[in-house]
Amino acid sequence: MKIGVVGLPNVGKSTLFNAITEAGAESANYPFCTIEPNVGVVDVKDERLNVLAKMYNTKKITPASIEFVDIAGLVAGASKGEGLGNKFLSHIREVDAICHVVRCFDDPNIINVNATVDPIRDIEIINLELILSDLDTVSKRYDKLYKLARVGEKQSEKELAILLKLKTALEEGKCARTVKFTDEEDQKIVNSFFLLTTKPVIYCANISENDIGNEDNEYVKKVREYAKNEGAETIALCAKIEEELTKLDKDEREMFKEELGIKESGLDKLVTASYSLLGLMSYLTAGETEVRAWTIKKGTKAPQAAGKIHTDFEKGFIKAEVVKYDDLIEAGSYNNAREKGKVRIEGKDYVVEDGDIMLFRFNV
Repeated sequence: MKIGVVGLPNVGKSTLFNAITEAGAESANYPFCTIEPNVGVVDVKDERLNVLAKMYNTKKITPASIEFVDIAGLVAGASKGEGLGNKFLSHIREVDAICHVVRCFDDPNIINVNATVDPIRDIEIINLELILSDLDTVSKRYDKLYKLARVGEKQSEKELAILLKLKTALEEGKCARTVKFTDEEDQKIVNSFFLLTTKPVIYCANISENDIGNEDNEYVKKVREYAKNEGAETIALCAKIEEELTKLDKDEREMFKEELGIKESGLDKLVTASYSLLGLMSYLTAGETEVRAWTIKKGTKAPQAAGKIHTDFEKGFIKAEVVKYDDLIEAGSYNNAREKGKVRIEGKDYVVEDGDIMLFRFNV
C-alpha cells in the first residue's frame, strides 16, 4: 500500500512525514522545501504476530507495511504547471490513497501561503487542481470516443456515457470519487482512466499543541463535515508533537504521551484510517521459520489470498487449512486446535477473514 502525503506548503506535511516514518525529511519554514518526494516504509503494528512468534518459537517476524511518499507542496495553478505542479501531479498518480494534511492551527510564526487559516479553502485549492487535471484527461478521451460512437461502436457508446457523467461532475467542481457507479464493469472502466480525484482520501487535520485532548476545534469540525460529504476519512493530530515523540526513547515516549493525554500515535491513527478507507485487512501465516501478516482486500477468496505469497500458490490452489487466531490462542498450539476441530479445510470459494491463520496446499 502506497500513500501520498500532500498539502499546501507549510501546513506541516513534511513534519508529519518525519513523525510517521522517522525518515528525517527536510522540513523548513518556507514553501517548496520538498521538491523530490521522500519515501518511507513503516511496519503496521500487529500484536498478534508477537504472540504467534512465541508460540511457534519463530526466527523471523514480518509485519505488513505501508509506504508513505512525501509529495511536494502544491499551489493554485498546478494543473497548468505553476509551482511544482507537473511533478506533484505525476507523483500523486502513483499512490493508492492520499493523506491530505490540512492546517487547523493559528501560529503567526509559521508562514502561511494564504493570508488566513481556512482549511476548507486550502482543501479546495488542491482538489480544484486535481479536478482540472482530471477534466483535461476526461475531455480528451470524450472527444475521441464521441467520433467513434457516432459510427455505432457499442463499447464506445458505453464508455462515452460514463465519461459524460464524470465530465459533468468535474465541471461542477466535484471530485470523480463522488460519482457512484454500481455496475462492476462500469467501475472497471472508470478505474482504467487513472483519475487523480478517484483516489480515496484521508484528511489529516494538523492541530496545535494547545488542542491536544480537545481535537475538535472549529477548524477540525469543518474538515470532518467536508470529508463526510465525500465519503473520506478524517484524523486529527499535532504533527509537531508527533515528530518530537519520535526523538524520545520508548519509556520517555509513553510517559510524555500519558502526560499529554495522547492515547494513539499519529501513525496508528493513519494506519487504522488507511485500512478502513481502502477496505483492507490481514491474514497470517505462522511457522518456525517466519510469522507474517499479509494485507488483502476484504472479500478476497482463498486462491487470491494465496497469490499474495506467490502466483504459483494461486494457479495451483487445492485447499487451505484455516484456524481463527482466537481459537488457536485458546487451544495453545496448532495440534491442540486441530484435535478440538478448530482447524478447517476450505476450498476456492472461501472468503478470507481478518486474523485467519492459513496454510495453503497447491500443485503446479
